[in-house]
Amino acid sequence: MIPYKDDNPARTIPFITISIISLNILVYIMQLMSSSSNRDIIYSYGAIPNSIMTFVSNQPIHPLLTIITSMFMHAGLFHIGGNMLYLWIFGNNVEDRLGHSRFALYYLFCGTVAVFAHAFTDPHSMIPMVGASGAVSGVLGAYILLYPMARVHTLVFLGFFITVLQVPALIVIGLWAIIQIVNGLLAQGALNHGGVAWFAHMGGFVVGLLTIKLWLKRRIKR
Repeated sequence: MIPYKDDNPARTIPFITISIISLNILVYIMQLMSSSSNRDIIYSYGAIPNSIMTFVSNQPIHPLLTIITSMFMHAGLFHIGGNMLYLWIFGNNVEDRLGHSRFALYYLFCGTVAVFAHAFTDPHSMIPMVGASGAVSGVLGAYILLYPMARVHTLVFLGFFITVLQVPALIVIGLWAIIQIVNGLLAQGALNHGGVAWFAHMGGFVVGLLTIKLWLKRRIKR
């Protein structure tokens, strides 16, 4: 099941969403064009749990700064493609509700919590985490609460056949959340071997879901 758009038009131009996507793409191109290997770049600027928890690091920047740099780096084309697709579909409406500046802060906040959620589950890991997944997960948490019945156009694969269904966001994002939880629990024994940072996804989603109402603009009562 792959969503590709929703029937939920935004009232404003999502400047921040577009800027975040553009910055992620630019950084990924820079990674590819760099004279250093992608692995070296990721180990230099990715979020390493042990370094974040102890502040002991050989990285060129302070470990806390890697929380931000890691959000704009990706390990591969499918990695960045999936994250930016979800951000494009769901980010514009959340930005519409929060306003541009609040959305930017909310995005970074969810991404930061996601990094710490991953670090707390495996504090001794020396494997760096990169990707916008944690921050985007926070956006999904906000969307499912703000627009649970918004229709999402989704590609559904039935063997060799592909069909398009319009599915409520509650189901699309709900199934996504269940997959993160199940995979996170199954992967607990393999944390030190790298792979997908499932707990970062879960942490970002939960904090996005629980705090989005606090970020909304307060309406003035007459």
